[in-house]
Amino acid sequence: MSGHSKWNNIKRKKEKTDGAKAKIFTKIGRELAVAVKEGGGPDPASNSKLKDCIAKAKAANVPNENIERIIKKAAGEGDDSKYENITYEGYGPSGIAVIVETLTDNRNRTAGDVRHYFDKFGGNLGTSGCVSFMFSQKGVLVIEREGLEEDKVMEDCLEAGAADFQADEDVFEIYTEPDDFSGVLDDLTQKGYEFVSAEVEMVPSTYTTLTDEDAITKMRRLLDALEDNDDVQNVWHNWENADEDDEE
Repeated sequence: MSGHSKWNNIKRKKEKTDGAKAKIFTKIGRELAVAVKEGGGPDPASNSKLKDCIAKAKAANVPNENIERIIKKAAGEGDDSKYENITYEGYGPSGIAVIVETLTDNRNRTAGDVRHYFDKFGGNLGTSGCVSFMFSQKGVLVIEREGLEEDKVMEDCLEAGAADFQADEDVFEIYTEPDDFSGVLDDLTQKGYEFVSAEVEMVPSTYTTLTDEDAITKMRRLLDALEDNDDVQNVWHNWENADEDDEE
């Protein structure tokens, strides 16, 4: 299983400016609020959706006081904001499969924006199910490799119930079944591990390489436009050589 696209997405986010960081905090805040309302209240012990979302927030370095404030506000009577989950599927340049997960309070605005990005950067928005069959849901935990011993980390991860373990130059990537994600996360957290990223993701079964410079530029711009949109929570894709191309 290749982790190139995953680690590249993290690097892209880490390298972005403080303004982009604030945007990431806002998006995770929206996700936390929805998890409180839809998952069964403000207690992560009884709301697994919220628990997983808090783990994602902490991995993204959202301060604890921010997390607590968002949860408190979402649990209060005064917060009547209503967001719905809408997922879009389509193709980027050269047929790259793209899944866009959104949380929106205005589905017309969001649909128009997403369609515009695909059209503008050489792709096209498809129908529901057109690319999702190429992805499977998996829990993905990423740990920085520096100062850690690979054999020990692998042993701890497999003991915790991980389904797959991969070592990259910079990181260890741990994959779990979606239902096992919380348990593996808890176990590794108790063992003292900290995460660069921790969430349930859509992982592609196959990857596509881009060699055409124009397609590479357009694909990068499409991802940037989607990620910069306030309504877009996650963008999953199967661009294999994204990390190499971004480093050029």
